[in-house]
Amino acid sequence: MTPDPAALTEKFVRASGPGGQNVNKVATAVELRYDTALAAMPEAMRTRLLKLAGARATKEGVIVLFADRFRTQERNRADARERLQAMIDKAATPPKPRIATKTPKSQKKKRLEGKARRAEIKRGRGRVSGED
Repeated sequence: MTPDPAALTEKFVRASGPGGQNVNKVATAVELRYDTALAAMPEAMRTRLLKLAGARATKEGVIVLFADRFRTQERNRADARERLQAMIDKAATPPKPRIATKTPKSQKKKRLEGKARRAEIKRGRGRVSGED
């Protein structure tokens, strides 16, 4: 599923890091905002997406991605969109339900026999009432 263009907002800001004077003059970093409330997706997927986003999601359900790894706007924009796409793809697949396993009877029996053996050892440690 691709991100809904109506829910996307891009803002270009100045980046930090390498680039010399270029960093001070050109806004190459991208702040990508994806409003999950405006996006057309199932509610369960929206919940998984916001959980995946973690601290990058606001209380209003907007995912904010900041990309400043590269020195050009185009590459930072592509990087931010790829990261968002990867997040959406991961949220699109529902988690596999866990199937509870049952403890085998032989294992239960072995455990109970071990407990009984241990209890017998401890019972033998009590005071001995002997003849005086």
